[in-house]
Amino acid sequence: MKMDFKYRQPFFMVLMILLIGFFAISVAGVLRFSVGPSMGLAGSDSTAVSPAASSAKALFPVSGSAPFSFADLAEKLSPVVVNISTTKTFKMEGRSRSPQGNAHPFERFFGEDEFFRRFFEEMPERELKQRSLGSGFIISPDGYIFTNNHVVEKAEKIKVKLSNGKEYDATVRGRDSRTDIALIKINPEGSLPTAKLGDSDKLRVGDWVVAIGNPFGLDHTVTVGIVSAKGRVIGAGPYDNFIQTDASINPGNSGGPLINLAGEVVGINTAIVAHGQGIGFAIPVNMAKEIINDLKAKGKVTRGWLGVSVQDITDDIAKGLKLKEQSGALVTEVFEGDPADKAGIKQGDIIKQVDGKDVRDTHELLRIVAMVPVGKKVNVKILRDGASKEFQVNVAEREESKELASARKDTKENYGMTVQEVTPEIARRLGMPAPTGVFVTQVKEGSAAEDAGIQPQDVILQINKVRINNIRDYQREIAKKTTEDRILLLIKRGRGTYYVAIRKD
Repeated sequence: MKMDFKYRQPFFMVLMILLIGFFAISVAGVLRFSVGPSMGLAGSDSTAVSPAASSAKALFPVSGSAPFSFADLAEKLSPVVVNISTTKTFKMEGRSRSPQGNAHPFERFFGEDEFFRRFFEEMPERELKQRSLGSGFIISPDGYIFTNNHVVEKAEKIKVKLSNGKEYDATVRGRDSRTDIALIKINPEGSLPTAKLGDSDKLRVGDWVVAIGNPFGLDHTVTVGIVSAKGRVIGAGPYDNFIQTDASINPGNSGGPLINLAGEVVGINTAIVAHGQGIGFAIPVNMAKEIINDLKAKGKVTRGWLGVSVQDITDDIAKGLKLKEQSGALVTEVFEGDPADKAGIKQGDIIKQVDGKDVRDTHELLRIVAMVPVGKKVNVKILRDGASKEFQVNVAEREESKELASARKDTKENYGMTVQEVTPEIARRLGMPAPTGVFVTQVKEGSAAEDAGIQPQDVILQINKVRINNIRDYQREIAKKTTEDRILLLIKRGRGTYYVAIRKD
């Protein structure tokens, strides 16, 4: 239909007015969002700010249109951060083969050339100096400094450089490889500024943090990020409990502080993910505070010991034991004469709580017990055959564990695993006091036994909580008809014992 001009003119005028009005409203909204005094959402009250922004403004004065700056925090904390340089000596042997028989790098490059072979064989043994850099932070006016153990381990000479350029020789007063924490000491001229140690337990994922350190030798570099996660286990040691952050951490940052917005140290920067971006890890400062007295007084850390071997409860094991939940640590072995044995804890018990602290898994149990003072009597709550029990345990000092070896012969096969009698010779080689159980000689790929995690050289000690003394016991129990869809085994592997659950076909 063709519209007459006298109707078209008012229509276009109204359309133009609407478009101009819409444009004006849009521009006003954008300007309000971008230049208002707060960083709130468009359309919100211009005076309203989030609690985080309020605390940040209280710490850092507003400058221009910026909500806050980290400049004051960096200026205040930089004097407590130190650069650490170490020197280590190692020997370089002048031969074309390594002790393991591998070709020397020069030989791989030049080939089997007789001249180069003789040249490098005849080179004398040399001592080379290796220098490395790290960071640390001052915790006392008289010169005590926290850093990482790997920064100063095996160092023959340690130099500490302060923010004012002064350098001092340092000595190691204590170190702990299991947590990667070290305490070193300098003798300064006068009193030094010190870092305030905060409470790392109060950190929340998403909190702002600042890292100050010496990455790649660049003095007092400041980087900013947030707490990305807490309680990270990265395989660095038995007491892993790292703070993950996206504040840039690089080689040379090791031992430097991770700082919250209140200007308190909440972590010790220690590790990075190779080739990763924004993935760094710091030791919670509360862990350092717990061991500082031991480091000062004894130079090492004394940790608690219950005298049990434990494992996590998998879904299969939980079903095999008819458990309602998988939390706790399953006791696989109780060491004779140790605290747990004296208190009455038994193999197969599930530790649920120690000294009032809940135990979610074996890793948490290790951390809790390690921090209990040696000699302290603690309550240990366990679950035994579905019933809750409580024991009083006198915590002892932890000792290092050991490993051992094995042997083989032929016999019966079930669920893809071949087993044989434990002979006196096998028992001797395994360090067992007497021949008992059956010895796994082979596990088929893709079998139910392999899926359960059973390995050759394991010794099966129990089947469905029935003790196995010989091959006859094993055949009887493995062939029993039950309504359960899993068979629960107790196995010995090295010095440890573990429960595994095999799914029936």
